[in-house]
Amino acid sequence: MNDKIAVLGGGSWGTALAILLANKGFETDIWVRNEKQAEDMKTIRINKKYLPNVKFPDKLNVNTNLEETLYKKSIVLSAIPTHGIRETLENARPFIKDNQIIINVAKGIENNSLMRVSEIVNIMLPNNKYAILSGPSHAEEVAINMPTTVVSASSKKEVAEQVQDLFTTPSFRVYTNPDVIGVELGGALKNIIALGAGICDGLKYGDNTKAALMTRGIIEMERLGAKLGANPNTFTGLSGIGDLIVTCTSVHSRNRKCGILLGEGLSLDEAIKNVGMVVEGVKTTKSAYRMSKELGVEMPITEEIYNLLYNNVNIKESVSRLMGRNKKHEMEDIAITNNYNW
Repeated sequence: MNDKIAVLGGGSWGTALAILLANKGFETDIWVRNEKQAEDMKTIRINKKYLPNVKFPDKLNVNTNLEETLYKKSIVLSAIPTHGIRETLENARPFIKDNQIIINVAKGIENNSLMRVSEIVNIMLPNNKYAILSGPSHAEEVAINMPTTVVSASSKKEVAEQVQDLFTTPSFRVYTNPDVIGVELGGALKNIIALGAGICDGLKYGDNTKAALMTRGIIEMERLGAKLGANPNTFTGLSGIGDLIVTCTSVHSRNRKCGILLGEGLSLDEAIKNVGMVVEGVKTTKSAYRMSKELGVEMPITEEIYNLLYNNVNIKESVSRLMGRNKKHEMEDIAITNNYNW
């Protein structure tokens, strides 16, 4: 195995994928910004903050120096949260070579620019090939080899397939997809709906409520995706409904946990502090809300969650507004666009 891997980001997902790659025999360096965290990881060979029960393989090295981490690597895997990617790439750019493939595993939309990660990378590293790895995949389960299936998306088939080969193991199955826009949006937007699912749980609403929220949530994801050029079919796949299901229902979901705490009455700041990790859906809600208004896309669930997070509206009033919206067809393209005879 000739590939050498640089993983940027010492959170749970970056660590889990670094462990997976090192276990496959790849020389893997993980860059950790926090020197105290990095020193602990080097000493005890565990990421005790995020994956405290998983030992590091011998081929996994921990580094705080970007230049050393990126030196002579063929693959650069970015597990930096979306809001920090631009700064990290700016610092890393002098050490990144054109022949290195950039793989992103973060899920979000930048607040100020409303750019997806692929758009940021294309501006900052225009000569590098790019892929995104996304899908229903909690780090806590991947790190202990629970069966998991994800999707590798790239505008170049050979890159998607190279990433597929790189990550595939007996317990980690990778499909390919050419729809970078759809895969990125699915991974980002499902976190908004997961916040809502958590709020439902915090309010002690039942399964009916959550099922309705998830089903109508995927419609909103597809609407915005179609407006931005995504293939609607992508949202029925692993990075769409697959990721939506796991993030809305799992005990590992930080977005769902944040929502639960909000539903139980905590403030947003208190909820985020309690989760103790980045809650991507909070920032993504702001981006998606702005996009929906600028593009004229109807996203009522996103709008209500935005109002809950940023306008301090009453949660039960938001639910009442959603339930009291004007009557409409469920499948508008069938009932209206196609002039269905009924």
